[in-house]
Amino acid sequence: MMYLTGLATAVPSPSFTQPECWAALQNAPQFAQLNARSHSVMKKVLSGGNGIVTRHLAVDNLADAFVLTPDALHARFTQHAPALATQAAERALAAARLTSAQVDAVLISTCTGYLCPGLTSYVSERLGLRSDVMALDLVGQGCGAALPNWRTAEALLAAGRAQHALSVCVEVCSAAFYLDNDPGVLISACLFGDGASAAVLSAQPAAYARRVEWKASSSLLIPTKRDSLRFEQRDGMLRNILTREVPDLAAKHVETLLSEMLSGYPLRRAELTGWILHAGGREVLAALKKRLGLSDAELGISAAVLRDFGNVSSPFVLFVLEQTLAQNAPGGWWWMASFGAGFSCHGALLKVD
Repeated sequence: MMYLTGLATAVPSPSFTQPECWAALQNAPQFAQLNARSHSVMKKVLSGGNGIVTRHLAVDNLADAFVLTPDALHARFTQHAPALATQAAERALAAARLTSAQVDAVLISTCTGYLCPGLTSYVSERLGLRSDVMALDLVGQGCGAALPNWRTAEALLAAGRAQHALSVCVEVCSAAFYLDNDPGVLISACLFGDGASAAVLSAQPAAYARRVEWKASSSLLIPTKRDSLRFEQRDGMLRNILTREVPDLAAKHVETLLSEMLSGYPLRRAELTGWILHAGGREVLAALKKRLGLSDAELGISAAVLRDFGNVSSPFVLFVLEQTLAQNAPGGWWWMASFGAGFSCHGALLKVD
């Protein structure tokens, strides 16, 4: 059995509106290198109703966001990823009423930068974790990483290798911005924000917090759709490939996972009372709504997180879970789903009291 005993998020302090980003982009050196069609695409996304109002970015001012060299982007990740991960982890441990000495395992997921040794080294040092802590760095899973991270923690708890696992997802998406005339690349730069989430996952529930039990989970991996959503390396930088089929892919595979899990579990879809869904963007939310037959209210918190933070990639679904719990949403069976590079899709059933 695995229980959520602490959950927290963190974002950089600077927050920028989409129109502010559009104004800064027009003054950026890359703007003149883009064609008229690209100007139109970015203006539409940043000035229109695309579901995002603000994004938190790890830059002091928006001019810095367009310093797009390999060294500058790596320095941004190196400075901010450990800091954001540590901040979220400290808050999660406080929520769980645990000390750093009680953490048996730390698992950190990211896809927007690379460090060796990995982020677990930096975060363990800052938190003062034990020297014998089991540290696992999980990379390359994109926006869907939170649930595979939790499944790994579940395996450690079930094997008796840990009583408390610290699960962290952190993305400095501004360290992976890229601009060229590809519409998917441009839209990516307009959607993503920076942030981190941390969860304490324990073998026993906490007596002082709402009981959230991880009951079942499953994943789908569709390598034939790898090129629909992925990073590639170009000019020494990460370049996001984002295709038009992503919303339909995400909705289709979330529905498949849900149907398969319910078919093997004594539970009907009508009995689900909570929907904790990653939102890659407005079009993804629309596709999920249509495919799953959900109401605006059922997608309300996912839409609110997208509005206030943009797509923060792997931490996103845990931003949704945090806000759902904070709003004291009705208990019962909750469905949590994430999806991302691969193309991969992950789902889990939570029992919330």
